[in-house]
Amino acid sequence: MDTGSSLSWFPCTSRYLCSQCAFPNVDPSKIPTFSPNLSSSGKLVGCRNPKCNWLFGPNVESRCQDCDGPTSKNCNQTCPPYLIQYGLGSTGGLLLLENLVFPPHKTFQDFLVGCSIVSNRQPAGIVGFGRSPESLPSQLHLNKFSYCLVSRRFDDTKVSSNMLLETGSGSNHTKIPGLGYTPFYKNPNPAFHEFYYVTIGKILVGNKQVKVPSSTFVPGPDGNGGTIIDSGSTFTFMERPVFELVSKEFEKQMGNYSRAREVENISGLAPCFNVSGHRLMDVPEMSFYFNGGAKMGLPLANYFSIVGDDNVVCLMIVTDKGVSEGARGGPAIILGNFQQQNYYIEFDLANNRFGFAKRNCI
Repeated sequence: MDTGSSLSWFPCTSRYLCSQCAFPNVDPSKIPTFSPNLSSSGKLVGCRNPKCNWLFGPNVESRCQDCDGPTSKNCNQTCPPYLIQYGLGSTGGLLLLENLVFPPHKTFQDFLVGCSIVSNRQPAGIVGFGRSPESLPSQLHLNKFSYCLVSRRFDDTKVSSNMLLETGSGSNHTKIPGLGYTPFYKNPNPAFHEFYYVTIGKILVGNKQVKVPSSTFVPGPDGNGGTIIDSGSTFTFMERPVFELVSKEFEKQMGNYSRAREVENISGLAPCFNVSGHRLMDVPEMSFYFNGGAKMGLPLANYFSIVGDDNVVCLMIVTDKGVSEGARGGPAIILGNFQQQNYYIEFDLANNRFGFAKRNCI
């Protein structure tokens, strides 16, 4: 489930190939695949189908043979193959229309889904919960969806997180007390419209406000900057100028601990601290304050973790390497999966707001 992308896809055909997809306890050669020729309801998307436009835009017919100009009446081409990038990974295939069934009685016909034939560094499918028309919330006309991510274990055990999808009138919607809310807003650049943007007002480490320029928290006219909520990103990402300000504040307030440079070099995480000989760890709280006053004070386990042996802890926030300020593009901060764990997370689409509250999700 990925709030940072919109197309839902699954491995398709007996020839499905996934390179560099060896996850713990997962054999890439044994990933289950969907066979379109065995489905009585599945069908390829035509180039003139409006749903083809969702991915390829209104001029897609110009890319299909006999679908543009004087011969367009003879158009019988399928929608072009898709190729989607996810950070260091990707997936590609053909678009299908298929029935989406929620037992016992609910069926959504002609649900647009990706039939992936080749992938790189990917899980066995993704359900897209972004803001674009092809996403599951958009196709099902959801008013709200929420989830509670179980605490990470890094062992790929079969423990499921709870998720709730809500349609219909607001009178029947689940109401959770104690949630903090902040509004969603759209990025001015259409290239980023599928993301859920929120506004951070300030970041605190301990009682000290990190001096991040306020302009960082709001996208500029080109769309760069701002903060998105992305369940598909493993860790929270901060562009390098922001990350350096945050990490230096932790270094300053945790000066009693020696740096574990060797672990930093091996893991790519930083800063890391050697806590051997300390009965109790004295780690400052990390808090995000959002537009509207909602505060997300992260539990310690959501931003520091033991890495390697029991004597070293590292900040579980990542950044880019060697990219100068303004060169990367996109969001300045991505609030990722690790930091959302053991929170009840709510995407209130009807009221255009993001809600959250600490919960034990196990």
